Amino acid sequence: EMENEMLLELRKKDKEYDTIHEQFYMMEEQHPFILEVMEGKGDVTLTAAEHEILLRHLALYRKMDEKERIHIYFRGHTDAVEYLKKIGMI
Repeated sequence: EMENEMLLELRKKDKEYDTIHEQFYMMEEQHPFILEVMEGKGDVTLTAAEHEILLRHLALYRKMDEKERIHIYFRGHTDAVEYLKKIGMI
């Protein structure tokens, strides 16, 4: 639940992340083979064009993941400082 809250916060604060997020999920809707590959159910063959699409999808995933990790990392620091203030340590 907290992670979902942080990711919604990230989408509101970081327009680049929001754009990447939209592109990522739009690609999955437009190209059902992506989920077939990711879920690993049975044999899957790709054309060269589909392979290129899959590589772009994975690149978007890496960008989203990096931004999410950075946001969670810094949010953790912010929360820790607030907690220390609350208990009188700072």
